[in-house]
Amino acid sequence: MLVDLTVKISPEINKNAADNEKKVSYGHLGTHFDVMNQEFPLEFVKRKAIVFDVRNILNRDISIQDIDIELVQKNMFVAFYTEFIEQEPYGSKAYFTKHPQLSDELINILLEKEISIIGIDCAGVRRGKEHTPKDQYCADRGVFIVENLCNLSEILEERKSNTFVANTYPLNFSGMTGLPCRVVAEFRKESC
Repeated sequence: MLVDLTVKISPEINKNAADNEKKVSYGHLGTHFDVMNQEFPLEFVKRKAIVFDVRNILNRDISIQDIDIELVQKNMFVAFYTEFIEQEPYGSKAYFTKHPQLSDELINILLEKEISIIGIDCAGVRRGKEHTPKDQYCADRGVFIVENLCNLSEILEERKSNTFVANTYPLNFSGMTGLPCRVVAEFRKESC
């Protein structure tokens, strides 16, 4: 089974996003990687992946205690289902400014585990002034953040487990801090 985890962009969504976030026109529109000043390694296009359901974490950062860190393995694509993109439409002002965040401790543990990609269904792993420095911090350590995923709930609904294969194909841009990409989950549908 294949599930597209990529936000569909229309002219209207593009305009709303550009009106509410200045960086969207520079490689940061829709589902994209924040590669900062690094190159996206070709071997990252297909990764064993896991999605954590953290949609019930409200009014605080998502922390290490909210996931089973023992399930995270080296080189994984680790995704977080916050449900935010389903509650607040992509491109709105609130979408870019009020989204959930991962705690610094959780991000550091993921980096220590030597994962490849952090995926999230909102505008970033941190908000405001912390957003860009945290993206650079991760990229400097060989971990890339893919933002604005959607349909993560379909993986959780169709599977007994929360694992899948993430196929991620960024555009071959050079000198950009963000790379628009297509992300597709691949897994066998399991009967309950």
